[in-house]
Amino acid sequence: MAIEVFNRYENKYLLDDTAVHRFYNRLLGYMEPDDYNKEHPFYSISNIYYDTWDDALIRKSLSKPKYKEKLRLRGYGVPKENAKVYLELKKKVFGLVNKRRTALRLQEAYDFMKPGIELELKPYMNKQVIQEIQYFMQRYELMPKVYLAYERKALFSIDNRDLRITFDTNIRSRRCDLKLEDGDHGEALLEQGRWLMEVKAEKTMPVWLSKMLSEHHMFRTSFSKYGNEYKKYVVNVKSRQGDSQYA
Repeated sequence: MAIEVFNRYENKYLLDDTAVHRFYNRLLGYMEPDDYNKEHPFYSISNIYYDTWDDALIRKSLSKPKYKEKLRLRGYGVPKENAKVYLELKKKVFGLVNKRRTALRLQEAYDFMKPGIELELKPYMNKQVIQEIQYFMQRYELMPKVYLAYERKALFSIDNRDLRITFDTNIRSRRCDLKLEDGDHGEALLEQGRWLMEVKAEKTMPVWLSKMLSEHHMFRTSFSKYGNEYKKYVVNVKSRQGDSQYA
């Protein structure tokens, strides 16, 4: 069974192609690609983020609170109707990320997110996580707001599987066609050749990794895919409003 509960710290770095190539090759002395990346250079991740009509969750998140939370539906590639997907409830408290997720079939996930629909529990579902998501949905009137997809390379530490580093590129988003099966098209969130690297560790970062980051002059940044999409969206809305005033 896939891991369904995560507690870890996540540090983020924005890199270009050259930096990724150099750093990735050095990491291979301590880490190994995950099972899929051993045979494929990337795998595609697609997400639907849920929020309120007035984007209350992402607006609160961008205000840098001590506690924040969000809910997303995650699939791999462009899933079919009966494909396994994951509903993920992600919380961050004083820098510690807690992610809880449950597997569902795609149509089951859509039905579950509709108000008043009773979910029939199946063996592959995590009952406790389902209950936590139900409570979350009682607190907020949620709807699908944003589609986000990207290509990923992932590494695990050879000595400690709790240490994971991911490299995401071709991050793209849209605010229409808000179903995973509608394709993986979208507007680029970062310029071509840019990557988001995330270091995910249950405890402190190992000394060898800290030294390697320092040697490569890599510095932490604050970058939320959904957060940056929302900021870009707001700028575009204001720009269109400004244009309409002078039309």
